[in-house]
Amino acid sequence: MELAGALQLGELAAAFAALPVFPLFDTAYFIVSLLYLKYEPGAVEMSRKSPFASWLCAMLHCFGSYILADLLLGESPIDYFSNNSSVILATAVWYLIFFCPMNLFYKCVSFLPMKLIFVAMKEVVRVRKIAAGVHHAHHRYHHGWFIMMATGWVKGSGVALMSHFEQLLRGVWKPETNEILRMSFPTKASLYGTILFTLQQTHWLPISEANLIFFFTMFMIVCKVFMTATHSHASPFAPVESFICPVFFGSISSGHSGHHHDQHGASHEVSHPPSSLAKSKEELNEGTRKRKAKKAE
Repeated sequence: MELAGALQLGELAAAFAALPVFPLFDTAYFIVSLLYLKYEPGAVEMSRKSPFASWLCAMLHCFGSYILADLLLGESPIDYFSNNSSVILATAVWYLIFFCPMNLFYKCVSFLPMKLIFVAMKEVVRVRKIAAGVHHAHHRYHHGWFIMMATGWVKGSGVALMSHFEQLLRGVWKPETNEILRMSFPTKASLYGTILFTLQQTHWLPISEANLIFFFTMFMIVCKVFMTATHSHASPFAPVESFICPVFFGSISSGHSGHHHDQHGASHEVSHPPSSLAKSKEELNEGTRKRKAKKAE
């Protein structure tokens, strides 16, 4: 019975991995990506003032991961735009989200139950892109582990990693939102996922690619749907990281306390000037009073 169950699960995973993502899942991916673009401050105003700049930002949100991956592998960054069907589909979704009469399309796709379905479908595409990126890099560099991980990572989270360039197109500059310094859950999950797929591709992880795609996709769907439904930004990796990071990379509490102490000391010195400075002020005041008394005489 256990063997039969394992075989059925393997068949399910293989069928799931072979499921085509175009056009249904790609449409959901474009919808969620462009919803996030519309949430950005000034995005709607920009679409009215400069539709072309808005369209460029939309294309970066939809195809930024492909552009970064092509740059890493020394290929043309506009190579994916030769896929006319995907570009036309993304353009149609962009137009409907930003310019549909009475905002009907946006209201429909942002309705929470519908949005959760699209979010789940987007994660299917994300994991496929990670797996495809690692596989592509492995084909070019058989022993380049770090190249595989870098390519799979940007394939999974290239939009977030290109956020600064996209912000410049919108006339916004927010260096404090650097995705490398403050990784969001999709970026961090894509990094961990690409490590798993690299280990699988190099035969260090004893699992088939289809099974890994299936299980990691289920993990991503559960986490992302839960976070979207509860409007939570807490990372599922936080409990493990809070335990592991202080052990291997040290704690930052001592640095913060020292910094706080320095600031407190500086403010204390400013609020209480040295005694010599106070004496000099008293001497100046005394001299001023004497001069005024002589003038009065």
